[in-house]
Amino acid sequence: MVKEQKKRFVLDTNVLLHEPLAIYSFKEHDVVIPMTVLEELDQIKDRKKDVSRDARVAIRTLENCVGDAPPDLLLQGVPLNHPNAPDESLGKLAIFPDHQVTFANPVNLPGDNNDNRIINAALYLQQQSSEQIVLVTKDINMRLKAKGAGLEKVEDYRTDQLVDDIQFLAKGFCELEGDIWSQVSKVSSEKVGRDTYHTLMRNELEEESFYQNQFVIDQGDDFCAQVKSVNDRQLVLKDLSRDRLMSYHAWGIHPKNIYQGMAMQALMDPEIDMVILTGPAGSGKTLLSLAAALEQVVEQRLYDKVIVTRNTPEIAESIGFLPGTEEEKMAPWLAAVTDTLEVLHKQDESPAGSLQYIMDKANIQFKSINFMRGRSIQNAFVLLDECQNLTPSQLKTIITRMGEGTKLVCSGNLAQIDSTYLTAVTSGLTYIVERFKEFDGSANVYLNGVVRSRLAKFAEQEL
Repeated sequence: MVKEQKKRFVLDTNVLLHEPLAIYSFKEHDVVIPMTVLEELDQIKDRKKDVSRDARVAIRTLENCVGDAPPDLLLQGVPLNHPNAPDESLGKLAIFPDHQVTFANPVNLPGDNNDNRIINAALYLQQQSSEQIVLVTKDINMRLKAKGAGLEKVEDYRTDQLVDDIQFLAKGFCELEGDIWSQVSKVSSEKVGRDTYHTLMRNELEEESFYQNQFVIDQGDDFCAQVKSVNDRQLVLKDLSRDRLMSYHAWGIHPKNIYQGMAMQALMDPEIDMVILTGPAGSGKTLLSLAAALEQVVEQRLYDKVIVTRNTPEIAESIGFLPGTEEEKMAPWLAAVTDTLEVLHKQDESPAGSLQYIMDKANIQFKSINFMRGRSIQNAFVLLDECQNLTPSQLKTIITRMGEGTKLVCSGNLAQIDSTYLTAVTSGLTYIVERFKEFDGSANVYLNGVVRSRLAKFAEQEL
């Protein structure tokens, strides 16, 4: 086995903002942080934005690694030691004084902005070192500039990227061609209470992979099942039946297609702790989630309250300047939820009275993501909307707040990402879809099809 050549990775600021613990992601290779990156982190850490927290975490991580190292050792590199994996073999971390760089040959970019200074630092190291120098940045334009300036190796930060293309993202269901029973030669069925379970030989189905709580449908009129156990030899399916799924109802809402039926089943299943709903605008993500929340809080009394929260880029800097309580401040960003409540009660004799009554009865609380940290949320139905704009680390922070008896619904549209540093493949929503698909307490469903209106459907397809 040929040992891989050791590399030195020069990190851009946006990498540390995207993943504050990124310095531990490069295994046995060395990591270089230009002084300009530290200055940018210092400028960002005091801003009234959500990204300031990531800057502070990155700074603390660097400080913990550097410790009491003397200046000369800091230039050479101090050993990296991951606090959560102390036995892992890692390289070194060096702080590079890029302001002092002078070139023997005039190949450097003008030092009039921070991107150029970081690129110049990588170019200087490439000239001086026999090791391969790699600039890592999430800025596409910076990658182009670096290549144009002569840097041999430039990369995006992909350590937390679990799929290469969004088309490969797990949809939460598989659609088998033809009739499933025509493909299976042997099946063992068992009735447990009201439910029927089918045990099949794994190699008889052409689908490449199955995972826990994945839905399975075919091109017939009735079959629909959910994976409850899978290994190399056998597949155990819980028979759901399309008719049964389409007859689900929550707060007066019925599924309009089989995809909404699968989502409704996951939302109403008390054994599922987290449901992830993806899909285009108008596919029913918020409507189904809120209807299921009201049904289980008000009618079934499985939970004590409904907590609604979402991420918007402007919340951190704008919410403090709005008048009123936290709920009142959040109202402009949660209009999609209040619109949905109005839809659910538009046929009432007094919609406004019904709306306020249900808000009180279901104990619906609007919360800012900024105020979710440090909490332990118990016995609640939590709706996290628009989470395509969250990073993996931000979503981890929120998910770890969920306590006993709490159900979390994460929803979003990967085609509507507003964050500067996120793409569909690096979004936290994509990350949790892939990370949680093997967890028996979660289910995800891609809601295929726009049901809001024919206008919305046409716009989604043609624009």
